[in-house]
Amino acid sequence: MSSKAEIDTLTAEFFAAFDNRDGKGADLDRLRRLLLPGGLIVKTGPQFTAYTVDEFIAPREELLNGGRLVGFAEWETSERTEITGDIASRFGRYRKAGILDGEPFEGGGTKTIQFVRTPDGWRITAFSWYDDDAS
Repeated sequence: MSSKAEIDTLTAEFFAAFDNRDGKGADLDRLRRLLLPGGLIVKTGPQFTAYTVDEFIAPREELLNGGRLVGFAEWETSERTEITGDIASRFGRYRKAGILDGEPFEGGGTKTIQFVRTPDGWRITAFSWYDDDAS
């Protein structure tokens, strides 16, 4: 499998970790397998926040598996990936939809994901996102 194909698969697994449609729980533990333990996660916009992997997962576990956000999925709609040796960077657009506190919603934004090739394959070192509806 080419590096690009591996990164495409890793990215699809990343987005799938948040999916709780059809009554299934989101598999957020998957993020611990996809990201390096010291990975950095950054939400941009007016509520700028930088997270460790565990700081990022904890509130999403409650939100996605605690019943407030159901029928949720997000997916990549376009991407540009650059690979040089054992490092890669992906810049992509995404969409999301679900039911939050009983109200349907849809949105989208931009994510950038950084990757490195480890002895165990490609892993995410960091990602950042910006929601289009952030104001």
